[in-house]
Amino acid sequence: MWRAGAHEPEVALVRRARYGDEWTLPKGKLDDGESWEEAAEREVGEETGCLVERGSFAGGQIYRVGDRPKVVLYWHMLLVREQAMPRSDEVREIVWLAAAAAEARLTHPGERRLLAEAAPSAPAAG
Repeated sequence: MWRAGAHEPEVALVRRARYGDEWTLPKGKLDDGESWEEAAEREVGEETGCLVERGSFAGGQIYRVGDRPKVVLYWHMLLVREQAMPRSDEVREIVWLAAAAAEARLTHPGERRLLAEAAPSAPAAG
């Protein structure tokens, strides 16, 4: 999720309390009958409270959680309206950072790589 920053676009990161106090890109799980795109928009809204406009595909990753593979797909999303973050047992806070600072803060190397590759094609946040 991108927004206009003072000098360059900023990306949103969430700090997850539920999974070891990690910094990640907003993401979640598919609900029954939901498309990947619908799930991405819903999860970003649930985790951040923000209304977004979905843009182009930003990339994906596959990793193991326990003994099962997990597939995560990401889309560029442009902030339409920022609202108060919903109370959640999962997300503690949201920060907006320039891409380089966000890469440095992300907990997982796979998300750092994904952001580094996706940032040049981020939507123009205006």
